[in-house]
Amino acid sequence: MTEKHAPTAWVDTHCHLDATEFDADRDAVRAAARAAGVGHIVIPAVQRSHWHDVIALARRHGDSYALGIHPLYTPAAQESDIAALRDLLAECRGDPQLVAVGEIGLDLFVTGLNVERQAWFYAQQIELAREFDLPVILHVRKSSDQLLKVLRATPVVGGIAHAFNGSAQQAQAFIDLGFKLGFGGAVTYDRALKLRALAATLPLDSLVLETDAPDIPPHWLYTTAEQRAAGLPQGRNSSAELPRIAAEVARLRGMSIEDLQAATTANARAALGGLKAFSC
Repeated sequence: MTEKHAPTAWVDTHCHLDATEFDADRDAVRAAARAAGVGHIVIPAVQRSHWHDVIALARRHGDSYALGIHPLYTPAAQESDIAALRDLLAECRGDPQLVAVGEIGLDLFVTGLNVERQAWFYAQQIELAREFDLPVILHVRKSSDQLLKVLRATPVVGGIAHAFNGSAQQAQAFIDLGFKLGFGGAVTYDRALKLRALAATLPLDSLVLETDAPDIPPHWLYTTAEQRAAGLPQGRNSSAELPRIAAEVARLRGMSIEDLQAATTANARAALGGLKAFSC
């Protein structure tokens, strides 16, 4: 049964609520985010075995979902998963809670991955996004130029370049193709000079907010390798951290938190058209 909630302004455009890190207290984590003012989240799937769990989670909490195969999961993926994804997208066509194909993309940072295999799955899923007229949620890690090359050859209706950390020129290239850029916990680190400069100077209508929870913890949750070796656990990121991350973005831009809230919510709706069906 889908929950009904009063409208709240913050939208977390990227949260892996289905991750095993949330197995013990998943519903409580979602409730805490709502109490913090996060009225809506987007849950992107990462592999075939997660698709139905992600759909069920979104329906239970009145949130949105995306379906796809993440590049880090391509070693175990089967080519038949693309046909299965097409069938499920067809089955879910018209569901307002389905907002994108994702999380898809390329990861050229992690060593040992087959780049050609990643590229095949990425290209196939871009074709599905075109077929179903859906935006895409992109995994962009050391791969902006390669992703952009495919998008120029096979345009889609836009989407989000998740956890963007490229150059200003690459940012503009995504924007020119109708994409918004996702900013999350990484922007809270003083040493992230390039990323913080982008968050401060990119056009306001190009930004969306995200957590990538349970990953990419903001600085107040981070523990060093030495601290972890001494037994201090890494802080688990969650959607409840989004307003505090947003406050740092607002500070960097020299604007009010209220104005940032209004702008990023509008941007999320523009990037993922299905969000317009929800009062977020």
